[in-house]
Amino acid sequence: MRDLENRLADSLARVVPGFEKLLSARRLSGGASQQTHRVEIETRDGPRTLAVRRSAEGVGVGDEGPGIEGEAALFRVARAAGVPEPEVLHVFTPDEQLGEGFVMEWLEGETVGSRILRSPELAEVRPRLAFQCGEILARIHGIDPTATGLTDRLKTVPTEAYVRDVWERYRAFGTAMPMLDYTARWLLDHLPAEAAPRLVHNDFRNGNLMVAPEGVVAVLDWELAHLGDPVRDLGWICTNSWRFGRHELPVGGFGRLEDLLDGYESVAGIRVDPEHVRFWEVFGSFWWGASSLAMAAFWRAGADRTVERPAIARRSSECQVDCVNLVIPGPVSLVEVEAAPSSVDMPRVDELLTSVRDFLREDARDALDGRNAFLALVASNSVDIVHRELTLGPAHLRGEHERLRRLLSSDEGLETLRTRLCEGLRDGSIALDHPGLAEHLRTTAANQLAIDQPKYSGLAAALAAG
Repeated sequence: MRDLENRLADSLARVVPGFEKLLSARRLSGGASQQTHRVEIETRDGPRTLAVRRSAEGVGVGDEGPGIEGEAALFRVARAAGVPEPEVLHVFTPDEQLGEGFVMEWLEGETVGSRILRSPELAEVRPRLAFQCGEILARIHGIDPTATGLTDRLKTVPTEAYVRDVWERYRAFGTAMPMLDYTARWLLDHLPAEAAPRLVHNDFRNGNLMVAPEGVVAVLDWELAHLGDPVRDLGWICTNSWRFGRHELPVGGFGRLEDLLDGYESVAGIRVDPEHVRFWEVFGSFWWGASSLAMAAFWRAGADRTVERPAIARRSSECQVDCVNLVIPGPVSLVEVEAAPSSVDMPRVDELLTSVRDFLREDARDALDGRNAFLALVASNSVDIVHRELTLGPAHLRGEHERLRRLLSSDEGLETLRTRLCEGLRDGSIALDHPGLAEHLRTTAANQLAIDQPKYSGLAAALAAG
């Protein structure tokens, strides 16, 4: 770490006017490919804060996106087009031995999505955020990819290819989740007309925006950008996963769709069809529902054995219920709670689970700091899932099996019938309007979500639809 700080200090001395010394470099966040560091320096004019964005462990991110150098270029291009962005001061060169990364100015603002929805300091600006997001997206989509050199940096992703790629990645996991197959079929049946590819941020959502009392001050995380249908961005910010419980406000949990489209039209001069946005909203839930399963695959392969990975994978049921609410809404019913099986009465298995959950959520969490405290909360939530699996799972699986036997006219086992349904949806032998199919998918998805995350807003919406 000390060698890294020394090399960073040498780099900053060359590119920051008046640089005197590096005071600290603290890593704030980081996933599989990206890290962000808060860097404090001393200059002749006083202390200054910068941000450093690096590939994880200083290694390139490969072909999954524009790469860290491409991300720096996107910040610069977007800023020049009037998108609120920090100024990129320097992109690291190989001789600096800092890996792939760049230095940019530090901006102050809130980035946590749930806090953006609840912070008293942002109360006045929240009603204006949807309109402002529309304006920003119109500026992003108005960037000429050829004139700015982005055509050579970014992949072009046609809509149909995007749907099929996500569908194929889900199928490669070898798990049978019929609602994902149904949604893939629905998307392919409702493809919007292809237009000239434009710059797509591809992760424009509440949680990737920095918001201050004056409004959005930065659009973050360009690492998934590509060229394609720009309406993907409008649908993604409306996806229920990023409303943080505010189901009634479709734009990030803070605004109305009409305001988003008004803001877009005020800059782009065109009115986006709400049905076009709805297509990409469905895709957003489909994409996240399939992509979250990769977290379990990483955990099983030993690539990342943190408690967070399998917990995230269980969020697929949230997205599947969101797909239900968007494409096949209707009445659903939930199974009744049963007593958890236990080999002895003192203590019962549910009491053991409750004791572990409470220890993690209260004692362990209070004694830990930072990420470990967060992981203790995640672990306690996983224990809750196991408890609900024991009390709701048997009746849920019996109901699913009975519906599948009627639907497919077969007495085969549950896993076999579930796989047969997926195969029928994939090869087209089972129509999307097959009698009883929608009711089965709705009920199955809702009951699975009642196990995985009963407080998720999509479940209340599904129950209200009936």
